[in-house]
Amino acid sequence: MNARTEQKFLKRANAKFELSQNPDHERLLHLKLDEAALAAFLEDAKDVDVQNLEYVPFMRFHLAQALTERMGGGFDETLRNLVKDRHHGGFTVGLQGLSTEPSDYVKFGTAIGHILGPGNHDSMSGTYYARFLVKHTDESDSYLRQAYRLFTMHTDGTFVSEATDWLLMMKFEERNAIGGESRFLHLDDWTERDGFVNNPLGSKPFLYKAPGSKNVGEVVERPVFFHGEFGLSISFIDQFVQPRNLSEAAYLRALSESMEASSGTRTVRLPVGDLVVLNNAFYVHGRAPFQKHEQLHRELMRQRGMFAR
Repeated sequence: MNARTEQKFLKRANAKFELSQNPDHERLLHLKLDEAALAAFLEDAKDVDVQNLEYVPFMRFHLAQALTERMGGGFDETLRNLVKDRHHGGFTVGLQGLSTEPSDYVKFGTAIGHILGPGNHDSMSGTYYARFLVKHTDESDSYLRQAYRLFTMHTDGTFVSEATDWLLMMKFEERNAIGGESRFLHLDDWTERDGFVNNPLGSKPFLYKAPGSKNVGEVVERPVFFHGEFGLSISFIDQFVQPRNLSEAAYLRALSESMEASSGTRTVRLPVGDLVVLNNAFYVHGRAPFQKHEQLHRELMRQRGMFAR
């Protein structure tokens, strides 16, 4: 970590976690948790039923509090500061091999996410998180599950009116998977950014409409670039934005191609049992294509939500 990071995220007394640089991304930090404390959290959560988490929102915060208490040393404040800090804006962390149970993955991810704030309703799954497979064959109507093509750079929550401040992705299982790395681009690392920001279309509201699989009927208008709590921010996904004319379509295509080609884009490996959290205001994310394999299998969990206010 650089001197600025060390100064800002000094380890506190009784902290049961350590911060280090993520090996694949110079902005993201990685948290290593004390194994005894993490095992104690899993024991605390043993009798919490996943269906109970789905039905009772305050139980999600109960797990967040349990993990915070086990990790000590301002763990909750550290996570919030990392995601809100413009220089970093995210982190990786995992269960460190202590469990391979999907229910423990849901509970751990729920605890991490709800330290940041309440999870959004995920219309695709009907609850606050979604588990989905990426495999050899797929008939979906979006790139999310299509393994062999580039999942282009985007932000989440573009086609819903509910705020989406943070995004969490956790890897549950993986077999016969070569490629498919996560791709992240921080707005401040995109050298061609200002040309698109200063274009009159950069601040003009665009129409977003989701396909049928998302189970979202509303139509949302929002600009690509805006200034918010974290400074210059972006909201964009090429699949669901609806240009009104040729000039809008040309702008959106050039913007998407520029992000894909940016030298600031990093591929990040995520081991099974690990998760990544990103600030959805100033990161765009995507996925590299997989190499073809008939037994390809990857299962992920997605959570996204708002910062606690």
